[in-house]
Amino acid sequence: MAVQALADGRVLAERIGGFPPRVVALHGWGRSGADFVPVLAGLDAAAIHLPGFGPTAAPDAVWGTTDYADLVAEAIEPFAPVVVVGHSFGGRVAVRLAAKHPELVSGLVLTGAPLVRATPPSKPTLAYRIAKWANRVGILSDSAMESRRRSAGSADYNAAQGIMRDIMVKTVNENYDDDLAAVTCPTWLVWGENDTAAPTAAGKIASERIRGATWTVVQGEAHLLTPGLGAAVRRAVEEAL
Repeated sequence: MAVQALADGRVLAERIGGFPPRVVALHGWGRSGADFVPVLAGLDAAAIHLPGFGPTAAPDAVWGTTDYADLVAEAIEPFAPVVVVGHSFGGRVAVRLAAKHPELVSGLVLTGAPLVRATPPSKPTLAYRIAKWANRVGILSDSAMESRRRSAGSADYNAAQGIMRDIMVKTVNENYDDDLAAVTCPTWLVWGENDTAAPTAAGKIASERIRGATWTVVQGEAHLLTPGLGAAVRRAVEEAL
């Protein structure tokens, strides 16, 4: 296993097995390509470190998942088509990639990817909206507002810094309905039964919006690529190959 530079060095990947790869993996938010090393062991694969994670530098602008997908497209174009597997945030990028660059993706495996909302998003509390107004007009200091943001934000939001926090805010509000309908390659969705970060009910809805997709629920598993979920993802990747 070694680090592989792609797209003229603008993105790095864990090289698993031989090169060029037949499988390309995209990790979740706050994670890295290392998550896929045990899942894809024995295959010819590249587990990309998306910009802003692992050893790959963060973007210099506020990217959306389309920007991430375009960079991945550039990275894999020399050896595509490949099977693309995406976990969580990486699944969002993978769907954008398969919809916009179908010639590069021979198969798609998604797990724990927040692609649709099963319930409407909750609105900020009145107290939080008042705090934002007070900060905007100079009544509430930036440090006090940051404290309120941290109290209201998720663990991922609180861990993100600088431009990566802005990217997170942008990407969590994106819509994937058109992309799901545009995916034409064979697709497998593999979900942990107890996934709360990307609820299983929402994953099922996403599977129904991709023509011909295969839907699998792994009993007892949750969001992260633990050995049980990882084994089910590996089986889907082997089917895609």
